[in-house]
Amino acid sequence: MPYVNVPNDLSRVKTKLAFNLTKRQLICFGGGGLVGVPVYLLTRGAVGGTGAMFLMLGIMLPAFLMAMYEKDGLPFEKVVRNIIRARFLRPGPRPYRTQNIYAPFAGKEVFELEHKDQKRRARKGR
Repeated sequence: MPYVNVPNDLSRVKTKLAFNLTKRQLICFGGGGLVGVPVYLLTRGAVGGTGAMFLMLGIMLPAFLMAMYEKDGLPFEKVVRNIIRARFLRPGPRPYRTQNIYAPFAGKEVFELEHKDQKRRARKGR
């Protein structure tokens, strides 16, 4: 008997609009196509067919990446924004530092020991 797997968490299921693609994927692919195809047509005469194809590919790849890449339910641009915030904009780890309230007394002990040494030497030197 055939059966269909139903995921436990239905909030992660995305609705598909056309060609089994989500709305986000359709928008990104459409935007990439709207930019990439004219670039190919305009540069084909200047750099040749292969060069124009590679140029079109380089221009359209970011749109493809934005459409397809997703990590932990976050789209590509949010993942990149979080990485930039964590690495460059926010301050790094700060070591835990406190002020030593006993520091004045620590120097006082050394001073007292030196003072006693000087007194002993003065008595012996007499």
